[in-house]
Amino acid sequence: MNATKNYLVRSADVPAYYPANHTGTSNQRLIGPDNVGARQMEVVLGTLSQGGAALPHAHPGIEQACYLLEGTARAEVGGQCFDMVPGDMCFFPANEMHVFTVTSNTPVRLLVIYSPPYGESPDYVIRADPGA
Repeated sequence: MNATKNYLVRSADVPAYYPANHTGTSNQRLIGPDNVGARQMEVVLGTLSQGGAALPHAHPGIEQACYLLEGTARAEVGGQCFDMVPGDMCFFPANEMHVFTVTSNTPVRLLVIYSPPYGESPDYVIRADPGA
């Protein structure tokens, strides 16, 4: 017998986790295989404190998009560096090294979309410094 999935997700009910290779970051997995049965995407609500960052890394075979909700940030990918304000969205192609850094004096909140789902597995991260 299949358990009934609840397709409404309230962020207040989702526990936070702290991703590897990030500083000052807490994430909440809003949409994914484990809670709603999503097979082709994952949506994460990220909160990065002032000075928080995603250190240089890439995701093999996984595309990533970030939609900035609050605060300001700088993103670097594919030789491009750009400053983001609320309402901006950026794209990190699969296998492409990228960096995301908070530039505001307030925390950053953003929606992060992965396809296919990432699940924060260390097997799916390429770090700029393999010893990091």
